Amino acid sequence: MDLSFFSWDLISRYVVNGFWFSVQLTFISTIGGIVFGTLLALMRLSGKPLLVLPATFYVNGMRSIPLVMVILWFFLLVPVIIGRPVGAEYSAIITFVAFEAAYFSEIMRAGIQSIPRGQVHAGQALGMTYAQNMRLVVLPQAFRNMLPVLLTQTIILFQDTSLVYAIGAYDLLKGFVTAGKIYGRPEESYLMAAVVYFIVCVGLSFLVKRLQARIAIIR
Repeated sequence: MDLSFFSWDLISRYVVNGFWFSVQLTFISTIGGIVFGTLLALMRLSGKPLLVLPATFYVNGMRSIPLVMVILWFFLLVPVIIGRPVGAEYSAIITFVAFEAAYFSEIMRAGIQSIPRGQVHAGQALGMTYAQNMRLVVLPQAFRNMLPVLLTQTIILFQDTSLVYAIGAYDLLKGFVTAGKIYGRPEESYLMAAVVYFIVCVGLSFLVKRLQARIAIIR
């Protein structure tokens, strides 16, 4: 198996753009997933049936469906409903944010519930509203406690970005596959894609472990 054909010219021409889209998709999906996931977590913890029931249905529903099916459904069905194409890249972004919100919701719900109830009662005793208590007391601590888990989910998210290949989005995997087809080296291209995913994910996992150790010391 000859890997010498993977020159910098080839990588810059076919792979860099795909890698950049995978990074953008990961970043946008992480931010959007955390924002909407936190809202879902607060809805589920509100104790109000009108908020709890739809949030629970959404989270459990999304977590029960394979991501690749959600990607394909959105990409194929939404254009039929709205009467115009959405595009592979926009479909990937919207789908990932909606899907990851369910997973980040469970992480944030666990983080919020890990905060001692005494701190919540102390905020209430000071006259804070539910929103003020969450914003000033609970959520900052929950984010710090859950940061390693949030980052671990982000690494998984980066791996999952390869699924957008199913709808033709030009991600990291698509870049390698395109180069492999043009140069007639499909096996080598898949191998190199796996190596890049491995290096990125192992490197990020190492940083998460270092961060987790630092947070443990602060505690």
